[in-house]
Amino acid sequence: MPFLKSPARFLLHYVTRRPLAFALLALLVVGGASSAVGVQYAMKLLIDSMTVAAPSHAAVYFALAAFVGLVAIENGLVRGAAMLLCNITVASGVRIRLDMFHYLTGHHIGFFQNQRGGSLGHRVGALTGSFQALTHRILMEITPPLIAFGGALLIFLAIDWRMAVAITGIFVAASTGLVFLGMRGDKYHKAFARAASESGGELVDLVGNIAAIKSFGARRRESERLAGFFQTEAAAQKRGWMFVERIRVLHDVALVILVGGALVWAVERWIAGGITAGDVVVVSAMTFRMLNGSRDLAMALIDTSQQFSYLRETLEIVGAPHALEDAPDAVPLQATEGEVRIEGLTFGHHPGRPVLHDLSLEVAPGQKIGIVGPSGAGKSTILQLVQRLHDPQAGRVLIDGQPIDRVTQDSLHQAVAVVPQEVLLFHRSILENIRFARPDATDAEVRAAAEAAHCAGFIALLPKGYDTIVGERGTNLSGGQRQRIGIARAFLSKAPIVLLDEATSALDTGSEIEVQQALDALMAHRTVLAVAHRLSTVVGFDRVIVVEQGRIVEDGAPLSLLRAGGAFQRLWALQAEGLDAPIERREFPRFVAGTALRMFGLSPRPPLRLVERQAAG
Repeated sequence: MPFLKSPARFLLHYVTRRPLAFALLALLVVGGASSAVGVQYAMKLLIDSMTVAAPSHAAVYFALAAFVGLVAIENGLVRGAAMLLCNITVASGVRIRLDMFHYLTGHHIGFFQNQRGGSLGHRVGALTGSFQALTHRILMEITPPLIAFGGALLIFLAIDWRMAVAITGIFVAASTGLVFLGMRGDKYHKAFARAASESGGELVDLVGNIAAIKSFGARRRESERLAGFFQTEAAAQKRGWMFVERIRVLHDVALVILVGGALVWAVERWIAGGITAGDVVVVSAMTFRMLNGSRDLAMALIDTSQQFSYLRETLEIVGAPHALEDAPDAVPLQATEGEVRIEGLTFGHHPGRPVLHDLSLEVAPGQKIGIVGPSGAGKSTILQLVQRLHDPQAGRVLIDGQPIDRVTQDSLHQAVAVVPQEVLLFHRSILENIRFARPDATDAEVRAAAEAAHCAGFIALLPKGYDTIVGERGTNLSGGQRQRIGIARAFLSKAPIVLLDEATSALDTGSEIEVQQALDALMAHRTVLAVAHRLSTVVGFDRVIVVEQGRIVEDGAPLSLLRAGGAFQRLWALQAEGLDAPIERREFPRFVAGTALRMFGLSPRPPLRLVERQAAG
């Protein structure tokens, strides 16, 4: 979106989306402001026609009709402009927020990890506010004073050119001086904007972590901390506000002096017979209007400058270039078999410190691969690269022979179902959360996916069944229930490739068995790459790869790797020692068998009890 590169291009983009509406709006504004000038001149004609030696009734009523007619036209045009502006800016605001959401969600995943969600939401809303404020300022607060100045200048030239020159100089000097003073206060407004953003983001962060606040009894402490942010914001707001008020006081003092001087001049010229009584009235009225207009113009220009500053700051964040873009010739991914091939992959968040080193892996269609290894080895990074959440520094990933950087990201994500350690749900019904994977799915298909994921039982016990609202981020459901909703999504998506990122590691034993049964059903006839912390969850897989320091150090069938006594066997032994007692090598087959039985809910007791007995004997 090139129009996000500058505030002027942003404003112009949304104005040109409705050219006829904005052109009509400009005509209404210009017509209304011109009518306002005409009202003043009609008043002059009315007074002049009434103060001549032999007044003509026809001239008086003509001037009166012109005056009343122009007042009516002015008000009608101004009200019409205001209503049209309302319709245009509200409609444009909807479009802006939709466009910004679409662009924002195209950002790299790391972008969101470095930004507060509440602050981003506030900034997207602020773009709408800035557009509305700028269009209002330019059309309703800057244009009318400029037209009033131009009309007044013509009237003054007709009365006395010297007065026209003097008033022009005063108007320009007053406006320039106010703008100059106002710009000196720009630092106060920027400080307020920063403080408001920080306090707003802090409030959203606290609300999002309300469970932690309650569990640690931290309401008073966090309230006092939040008060510091609010007080800083209030102090910044007060400094900016009082600065503007001091400028207005200076302007009001100047207004009294200048209007008084212009009126004295006009009266002296009337006494000398140089101008009429109507001229005196129009000079005083237009002088007052112009100088008030200079204040409004200056304030509007200052506010416009501030809005441009806010808009520029927001665009620099929200409108930052996407780190990952679809290739210009990208085509939709045609994923039918589910083959995954990784070739010479090297990747690091910092190019000088790679997480993966020249990693290659081939996964046949329908094959189930477990990925294990110590923390920080790069296991989850492999899954992220398969989803193209990052681009590698070297190497490539192919799905069914198609390089994923040559296909559209949306089609790639539709072909890959992901069940993470923590499934995030929307504050919507269970039905809507499952259907999120495929919006065109029927209710029957959603229920079938829930059945397959072993969700139907607990959903039937909920007060409103499938219409039950799950709460923010799914907090009304247990961890195991959320995981099964995530698995139901994966079922519904019909994706040929499934990625599991420690999908059961945060669950208790009972929940793990239920979720594992759902996962077993999900993995049938699909290609699976599963990062596992609990090694017992991968013993039934076709292959296990062990990743250490970004490299594959072992690859083979789980039981073969256990018997080989290598890296996988060491990980298994360490995990077993951490849970129960050391496991002798000869006991591994029995341990594996017991673990597999437990995975499928067929064992009456945890298999590690067997190890305890063997160790004791």
